[in-house]
Amino acid sequence: MSRRVVVIGAGAVGAACALLLAREGHRVILVEPGPAGGEQAASYGNAGWISPESVVPVATPGLWRKIPALLLDPEGPLTIRPAALPGLMPWLWRFMTANATAPRASRTSRALAALLHDAVDRHQALAAAAGRPELVARSGHLYIWRDRAGFAADGFAWALRRSAGVAWLELSAEELAQREPALSRDWRFGVLVEAGGQVRDPGALVQAYAQAAESLGAEHLCTRATGFRLERGRLRAVETERGLIDADAAVIAAGIRSAALARAAGERIPLASERGYHVMIRDPEVTVRMPVMAAELKAPLTPMQAGLRVAGQVELARIDDPPDWRRAAILERAALKLLPGLPQPLPRERITVWMGHRPSVADGLPVIGASRVSPDIFYAFGHGHVGLAAAPKTAVLIADLIAGRSPTIDPTPYSPLRFR
Repeated sequence: MSRRVVVIGAGAVGAACALLLAREGHRVILVEPGPAGGEQAASYGNAGWISPESVVPVATPGLWRKIPALLLDPEGPLTIRPAALPGLMPWLWRFMTANATAPRASRTSRALAALLHDAVDRHQALAAAAGRPELVARSGHLYIWRDRAGFAADGFAWALRRSAGVAWLELSAEELAQREPALSRDWRFGVLVEAGGQVRDPGALVQAYAQAAESLGAEHLCTRATGFRLERGRLRAVETERGLIDADAAVIAAGIRSAALARAAGERIPLASERGYHVMIRDPEVTVRMPVMAAELKAPLTPMQAGLRVAGQVELARIDDPPDWRRAAILERAALKLLPGLPQPLPRERITVWMGHRPSVADGLPVIGASRVSPDIFYAFGHGHVGLAAAPKTAVLIADLIAGRSPTIDPTPYSPLRFR
């Protein structure tokens, strides 16, 4: 049965939802205050990795022991702004405890694997249908350490990946040099995940998905959703800054702004912004052939159409705090450590920087499912570090739920009911 569905948010998840719902004959209205895939969306600026291996929750057993050292390291990948700390305390407590044991982390890993295991295939199919197949490639992902002992120290994470069916090749220093000749020889052990993929321009891909939805009859309204009009628990309209939009169903896929919309519907979700940064280097003197992650630096390098992207950092701050561009400078220095052939200093006229909000739920899993307040309001947000990769499978699950079909995968781990 065709329904009038308002999809709130035109990042990777929202655009994929709009495309699949339009395919199924629903009347789709995509609500986003900026362009689909624009700089306001987290998916615009991410590292572009499609990672079947991203099945490890950010907080694993024993992380609490590492937090002080991470926070005290001025070049480290984690920082917390002091002014944000009081408001973050409930989220941080859930974050540290949700996956504090191996069985809990394993359950979370299995739920992430269900969303990610076929992510590259699904993105390639969607990109081809949207007329932009060149934007998605099965490139492989290369993880590197200074020696094999570093890899062994990450044993728990790689054991979770093995349990999820992720396979890899181990590479010696000589094999690393052959595959990635521009890399510094300080990195002497590597792991190649051949199933990994990449997006060559994340913003363009999201835009292509939204345009494909529009070609099927979807409408894009440039406005901000602010709430919902309900009658006896059933959705009648979505409230926006430009007025009411009549709706039979709504999908909240608005990234970090989703928590406010869920509150407007009468539900509280523990969502926080893991702010991330990127540096784009146009026309780099040297680059990598495939996406590369140095485990020590947590700063993935990705070759893209526009140049070399260095992404990363987790900055916990209030949503509207201004960017701290010192975090981007850390990424620049990481790139110079990994690629000694880059000029020092990097030429400013070829550098652009960006900051965005990873919408992260405290337990490491997104929120996908119907609101307990209304069966017509659906959540599709909180994907943290895997929003781009998990977008196609999230869209399939949302389409199943809106159509009343038996879901393709078990939706229970992602249900908003887990926060009651």
